[in-house]
Amino acid sequence: MTVPALRSTTTKLAIVGAGAVGSTLAYAALMRGTARTVALLDVNRQKVEAEVLDLQHGMMFIPPAEIVGSDDVEVCRGADVVVITAGAKQQPGQTRLDLAEATIGLTKKILPGLLDVAPDAIYIMVTNPVDIVTYAAQKISGLPRERVFGSGTVLDSSRLRAALALHCGVAVGNVHAYIAGEHGDSEIVLWSSATIGGVPLLEWKALPGRGELGETERAAIAHEVVDSAYRIIAGKGATNYAVGLASTRIIEAVLKNEHRVLTVSSRLDDYYGVTDVCLSVPSVVDRRGVPEVLRVPLSDAEIAGLTASAESMKAVQKRFGL
Repeated sequence: MTVPALRSTTTKLAIVGAGAVGSTLAYAALMRGTARTVALLDVNRQKVEAEVLDLQHGMMFIPPAEIVGSDDVEVCRGADVVVITAGAKQQPGQTRLDLAEATIGLTKKILPGLLDVAPDAIYIMVTNPVDIVTYAAQKISGLPRERVFGSGTVLDSSRLRAALALHCGVAVGNVHAYIAGEHGDSEIVLWSSATIGGVPLLEWKALPGRGELGETERAAIAHEVVDSAYRIIAGKGATNYAVGLASTRIIEAVLKNEHRVLTVSSRLDDYYGVTDVCLSVPSVVDRRGVPEVLRVPLSDAEIAGLTASAESMKAVQKRFGL
């Protein structure tokens, strides 16, 4: 009797950049059992080896996995998902767009080698400014649009839901609301499609002892979401915990083929008139990457905001010859 060969279900995640975001992402992925192998790549050999050693010392406390690291791109060979976190560090007072030139240059340098060792991987860009970097990575790689996308406003949407839940006195899991557009200053909240426990957010009546959720309150929450990253950077130098968790959630949607709806950044084609620019909108994420974007209902104001966000991105693309 011939025994059929077992199909390998081993998964490999490669993380490029062992800085605050990359190392935190590796930690979160290992804690959640996201992949069987986690590989860290960084030009600083001493740093990446130290991060790997530190993570290895906790292996008995997490789901079975292997953690490896190197300054040689070979460590990424055969990866199912490659996440790029390496880039110029955002300084206090700097906008994400201020980082564009240095980070695009780095992306041009590292992508060819990654494509050689992981030609079939899904590529997820986390480096800021993520929308511009994602667009550049698509151009440089020549890969289909669905296989190269950015973390986008997944974290921003999480920040929004957390703020709304706190304000309204409900669990975060009962809040469904998205932020779309740029991961940055021109992002917009999709208030018209948001719900809390099935109640349209624009019709929400305050619970006893809780504040109202009128236009003024919504504007304050939206400002808090946009401003929060700057406050974190000013206080501790980098954002890393929440972005590590958000990125891990995206990776799991790919590796586990979840068909999960997330606001990742991908190249749009006539999305309410927006074309040839990477922006975040609710999208299906699965083993194929981002095969579909959802055409959620938008108000006239939201369409105008999305269009303005797209024009902002296109101006930067033009500046860098993209």
